[in-house]
Amino acid sequence: MSFLSILIIAIGLGMDAFSVAVGVGASVRAVSWGDVFRLSSCFGLFQFLMPVVGWFAGVSVANIIAGYDHWIAFGLLTLVGGKMIIESFTGEAKVHTTDPTKGLTVIILSVATSIDALAVGFSFAFLQVPVFYPSIVIGIVAFIMTMCGMFFGEKLGEIFGKRVAVLGGLLLIGIGVKILMEHMA
Repeated sequence: MSFLSILIIAIGLGMDAFSVAVGVGASVRAVSWGDVFRLSSCFGLFQFLMPVVGWFAGVSVANIIAGYDHWIAFGLLTLVGGKMIIESFTGEAKVHTTDPTKGLTVIILSVATSIDALAVGFSFAFLQVPVFYPSIVIGIVAFIMTMCGMFFGEKLGEIFGKRVAVLGGLLLIGIGVKILMEHMA
């Protein structure tokens, strides 16, 4: 598989991470390098690991998980997006009681944005493509796209204030719906 093909796959997989990072960047009080590094590292790590897991799981598990992976991603993104929207109306949006770049929230977001990468790993196994080089590229691209998304989201937050958390929450829910629709079509 050529580097260009791998890069195109990586950018496609990184789009969800970028979109979620925009929502997170817009909803946190002030984006710090720590926030950016935590979210980017988690998203990059999960985007790297999921193709590897998918590749090792191979054909036998692919048929089982493919039936409901889109529902998992939809549920997780809707849960986090709904929480962001509720917090924006209760006055907690800019003074997060939980930092979306820490703890369980960052793990949930990381899993939700990387489930498609699991399917890519299955594809690599079917095509007998070695998995580690493409996975490294996918992880690095997701890391970079997440960083860019966080800073872009922060600028949106500065311009539109705390109500941009509604937009961020709707964006997360929209990504979940997009994943669901793509798999149901």
